[in-house]
Amino acid sequence: MNDKDMALATRRATLLHAAAKVARNVTSILNPERLLDETVDVICEEFGFYYAGVFLLDKSRRWMVLHAGYGVAGRKMLAQEHKLRVNGHSMIGRASGEQHALIALDVGEEPVHFKNPILPKTRSEMALPLIVGTELIGALTVQSTREAAFSTEDIMVLQGMADQLAIAIQNAELHREHQQLLAQAERQAHLLKAASKVGKEVTVILSIDTLLREVSDVICEEYGFYYAGVFLLDQAGEWAVLRAGHGAAGAQMLANHHQLKVGGLSMIGSSISQRKGRIALDVGEEPVHFKNPLLPYTRSEMALPLLVSGRPIGALTVQSREESAFSKEDITSLQTMADQLAVAIENARLLQELKAAHKELVRTKTFEALATSTIEAIHWIGNKALPITSTIKRLHEDVQALASPDEEMLASMLEDLDIIAENAGLILAVKEHLIGPAREQLPQPVIVADVFKDVITAAAVPAAQISCQGGADLPLVIADSSRLSRAFDYLLKNALEATAELEQIKIQVEIEPAEEEQLIIRVKDNGPGFSQENLDQVWAAFYSTKPGHAGLGLSATLQIIRQLDGKVTAFNAEAGGAVVEVRIPYTTEKPPAAELPTAKKILILDDEDLWSNFAQAKLVEAGNEVARTGELPAQLAEFDLILLDDCLVNGDVTQLLKALRKSGVTDKVVVLASSLSTERATALMGYAVYDVRLKPYTEAGLAELML
Repeated sequence: MNDKDMALATRRATLLHAAAKVARNVTSILNPERLLDETVDVICEEFGFYYAGVFLLDKSRRWMVLHAGYGVAGRKMLAQEHKLRVNGHSMIGRASGEQHALIALDVGEEPVHFKNPILPKTRSEMALPLIVGTELIGALTVQSTREAAFSTEDIMVLQGMADQLAIAIQNAELHREHQQLLAQAERQAHLLKAASKVGKEVTVILSIDTLLREVSDVICEEYGFYYAGVFLLDQAGEWAVLRAGHGAAGAQMLANHHQLKVGGLSMIGSSISQRKGRIALDVGEEPVHFKNPLLPYTRSEMALPLLVSGRPIGALTVQSREESAFSKEDITSLQTMADQLAVAIENARLLQELKAAHKELVRTKTFEALATSTIEAIHWIGNKALPITSTIKRLHEDVQALASPDEEMLASMLEDLDIIAENAGLILAVKEHLIGPAREQLPQPVIVADVFKDVITAAAVPAAQISCQGGADLPLVIADSSRLSRAFDYLLKNALEATAELEQIKIQVEIEPAEEEQLIIRVKDNGPGFSQENLDQVWAAFYSTKPGHAGLGLSATLQIIRQLDGKVTAFNAEAGGAVVEVRIPYTTEKPPAAELPTAKKILILDDEDLWSNFAQAKLVEAGNEVARTGELPAQLAEFDLILLDDCLVNGDVTQLLKALRKSGVTDKVVVLASSLSTERATALMGYAVYDVRLKPYTEAGLAELML
């Protein structure tokens, strides 16, 4: 055997040894990264090649990413996250794109060779695709410092290694997926156990506080999370108040009365306002994360809203020390728990309401028996008292017209008449409180904010003491505006009486739309608030904590709002003071269009308010000339119609009526009010004004007014 044959035999033995070593690694190493590292080492050390590297296809299938490289050059390229585009200008890119081996015996002559500055001595290169079946998973590069370095045996053995390596990589990936499935199965077993425990507790624990505490503990103990807590909305729906929290941090936050603003800068506030879960895989990158000093190690957080029929009642927070701590299974099972918890909380609330309703029913029946007989008596007395008021007026005039009366006797008689008038007025007021809500209604579309602002104006409340939020963009309510005005008047008087002793009075009226096609009218004051006893009895007829009060205002309000299919609740604000909240349904139907008269000259005597803005816009749009002012213009005779608002902020209605009567134009005058009464209509007749109507809040109402 000559030297050439001996060298060839030695080379073949080396190749077989290297192939056997790679084969052993393939069957024994399940860690893919270690397998790739040892393969490139074997190729370079056993074959004597300059460099070897293994690329794997990324998820986009557009790039080959280096996962193992030999020596210092390999470590540098791994640190740089070296990658080559599939079908790109490189041996690896082209071999991957065409899915067959490429060999460059002289890279200087190869048009697609990637000249890598980290491997300057490469003279020949082989690129072998890693394929399992028909699926490309990566590629193997082998490089040498010699030209034409690859023999036929080298190519065969290296291709065999590449094929084995591809299968090994796939097996390792399958093993990894199998281990993940086992871990997921174990995790799911824990989740099922936790869900089962929560499901059981939901059905047996009736105490809300106990249930919430148990749920927060189960989540942390079974899932291994850092912290869990449950928030519930306050009565106003503005704050999420912590009701249960795990561990020492939870106990401290409960002691601090921890709460978060709904819609504020926190995961909890955001999830409630948006009614959907929020997940921060890295709280450092989350713009609305609340950095709680009692939970300094939180790295990821999940906030899940507690929803009942789409309505938020609170939220669940779960926090972990690890980034990206929540799997899909965690999120699904925790959302299921949140849904179960929301139902349990709502059921407990309904049970409490049922108990309260039963208690209220018993109380109502008791008062009903008393009220029925009292109302009948008041009705009879009221009918008898009505003529007294007009008789007293005539007696006043007759007594004062006496010739040469005894001054002392005259003063005594007038004082007696005033006492009789006052008591007759009280009887009529009590009758109105009790019987007024039962009269036949005149429902029409109403701008609620305009009605309430008229009530405020009529009560002459200083602007510094009260604010009213809500404009013309709010939906209309179908109601008898006179009754609605009466209900609002009772609510305003209640707030004024509650704050009468204060140096600084602050009353807020808020009108806004809510879910379920309802309009909320909320009256807040900065008074002492309701006592618990008052909250239980405030809606009962004849109940009052104020001396000299009949206790009928809020009872009448309740009757009026219930006739509108509405609801009234009373509670104390978190910051102090009483809150009375009215919810009434609004109409979603578009008001019908109507044909208004044209080419009329119309005077509106009114402030710039919601109603006059509406009326002026519609009349001008129809082609009429409209003037709006709070003072009488000089030429009244030129107007075809004069509309006078009976409730002015910046004007004196009485003086305007006198001036209109003096000008002789009262036949053109229509007095408009959000609330009508027989007494007011009678008084207006004294100014020769006989056309008094409720304000129209639709185009059709205006058209009827213009007839």
